[in-house]
Amino acid sequence: MSGFWALLKRDLLLLLRQRGEVMHHVLFFLLVVCLFPLGTRPAPDLLLAVTPALLWVSALLSALLSLQRLFRPDLEDGTLEQLLISPRPLAALVLAKVGAYWLGSGLVFVLVGPLLAVPLGVPADAIPVIMLTLLLGTPVLGLVGAIGVALTLGLPRAGLLLSLLIFPLYVPVLIFGAGAMHAAITGLPTAGPLYLLAALLVLALTLAPLAAAAALRISLE
Repeated sequence: MSGFWALLKRDLLLLLRQRGEVMHHVLFFLLVVCLFPLGTRPAPDLLLAVTPALLWVSALLSALLSLQRLFRPDLEDGTLEQLLISPRPLAALVLAKVGAYWLGSGLVFVLVGPLLAVPLGVPADAIPVIMLTLLLGTPVLGLVGAIGVALTLGLPRAGLLLSLLIFPLYVPVLIFGAGAMHAAITGLPTAGPLYLLAALLVLALTLAPLAAAAALRISLE
């Protein structure tokens, strides 16, 4: 665990030094949510109906834009090779990198999402559920995305291929996350979608670091 915490601290320090890059992805999330109402008719019922899907699609696209910084900078400066030959378990190191990535982007979505939902007409009693769905779902985006990034790391232009690989895997998170938000907004029970999101998170925490570690070894052979 010492290697886990050391790598997590290192990546968080690098994020603090590269705040501009992190802010680009957060601003993209804000722009997508804020510009969408300008392209539709100003109907409160319509905006309220599409808010769950709008928040989740914006978070998904923002995460996709920032996934390349998970391993690409370490590949370019030689750090990734050092991690591969380290005696520490590579899966734990991958989990540390995904954790730092989530703290720099996913946690921001959790905090900013409700602030954007209120102007769209979302009732105040649905805000805790919206935060909980983002808290459960955004780590899954990072964990699943780490597998795709590791698989395409050796390719020079892997953006399109990465999207094709991980978009199908993001669909369950999008469905259950938006479903839980919609249920909270309409006053329906939210336990089912939230339990399924929690199950996806547990599954991703268990399997994704191992799969990403194996993909890294394959990509760098």
